[in-house]
Formats: sequence, C-alpha cells, structure tokens
Amino acid sequence: MAIPSPDHRNYAAVSMEEGDLMKVALPVLEPPSAQARAMAGFGSLLLDAALAGLLLFMVVDRTAPPQDLPWKPFSLNQPIGLATSGKLARIAADPARCKAALAAGKVAFTETPAKRDGFCSTLDSGRVGGGALSPAGPVMTCKEALAFTLWNRQVLRPAARDILGAEVAAIDHYGTYACRRVYGQSSGRISEHAHANAFDFAGVRLRDGRRVTVAAHFSDEGPRGRFLRAARDGACKVFRVTLSPDYNAAHHDHLHLDMGPFRTCR
Repeated sequence: MAIPSPDHRNYAAVSMEEGDLMKVALPVLEPPSAQARAMAGFGSLLLDAALAGLLLFMVVDRTAPPQDLPWKPFSLNQPIGLATSGKLARIAADPARCKAALAAGKVAFTETPAKRDGFCSTLDSGRVGGGALSPAGPVMTCKEALAFTLWNRQVLRPAARDILGAEVAAIDHYGTYACRRVYGQSSGRISEHAHANAFDFAGVRLRDGRRVTVAAHFSDEGPRGRFLRAARDGACKVFRVTLSPDYNAAHHDHLHLDMGPFRTCR
C-alpha cells in the first residue's frame, strides 16, 4: 500500500483493488473577495428593505383613510383626502367610469343628446337632478357633475353646518352651459361654459330662512363670509379652476367652478 507524501494539497483516499489507495485532489475554495462580500451585504439590505416596505404597505393599507390612498376605490361619500384629486382626474377622463361613479353615489344624471353649435358642444353631458339646485336640472358634463357633487357633499354642506349652524336648503347658480367665449367677447379663448363644463355658484338658501350670496357676503368678516371663503377654498381641492371675487370684478357675484384643462385657484 502506497502512503502519500504530505504536501499542501487536500486529498481523499479512494479504495482500489487489492487495498491500494489512489490520491484524488479536492478543489480548494478561495475566500470570497471584498467585492463579493459587499454585494452580498447589499443584497441582504435590499431584501430587508423590501420586507420592511411590504410590512409598511400592509399597515398603511389597513389603517389609512381610503381617500388618502391612490389604490383605494373613489367614492362620493368619502371626505376629500390626499388622493382624491388624482382619483377624480382619472375617473373624469373616462366617461363610462364617471357615469358609474355617479350611479354608485346615487346621483340622478339623465344623459342629454350630444350637440355641436360652432365651437360649442354638450358631449358626455346630462341633467343633474337632486342637490336642491336652483334653477333645477342644469346640463353639465359628467366630470363637472361628479366634481360638483363631491364639492356639494364634502365641502359646501359640511361648511354650512360647521360655520353657519344650519343645513343647506337650496343652491342658487347662474347656469352651466352657455355658448360663448370667455367674458362673452367676440374673440379669444372659448369658455368652459361653451362645453357645459362649468358651474357658476351664486349662493345658498338655508333651512332656517337665511340667504347667503357671493355678491353680498363674500368679503364679510362674519360667519357668512367665512362660509363662502371656505366653500371657495374647498372647491380648489376639487375643481380644476376656481375663480372668486378675489380674482377680478367679473366674478364679484359668483364662484366659477370648472373641470377644464387649466388649473387656477383664486
């Protein structure tokens, strides 16, 4: 039997015929490089971060209000939250989803025939019932109706209860659809009213008999003025454009609220 001489390599003894041994060299594992150790540490950190992120997501998903979470369904019965504007924009861009959201919120929206008159149109529009509107049943685009209902439920009526201590009996307005350019000029930019995509809010009548109007009370330091300014500030979180008497003299008697392509809050 041959006895292997010692050296620096590793060997394994393998049984052979007649009891002989054969030396078989085993591979020598090199220690990991500093770069490999760093990559392994980085991968471990990424895994820990992913697990922590998943846990945080689960906690937020279970505990945060749905109006603050972009992935939660939109509802007209939810207060305005961090994600409301984004949800509203996505739904407003899809007429089918918009009508479904109105139906889910039990809003009477009777579609009207689409018509075109020069630069004016009433596409994706309908008459909005309920809401104690005066005049009743104005024609609005679906997205304008959706924004108006959200503002009415989550801004206007709560502000009346909190600031004026009364319920809203009727909402006065100066109309929605009007085939005209901005300020009724003969040239220039087309008004959102020309597409039934704007609402001119004039004021409210309360169940206790009081009347509050933008023309008479917007600048008041008392409760009526605070209520109207709260209504304006809340509208800025819902509509794309909100214009008040603070904007210019043309809006001295109403709040202009529209869902057009621009964004302004004044």
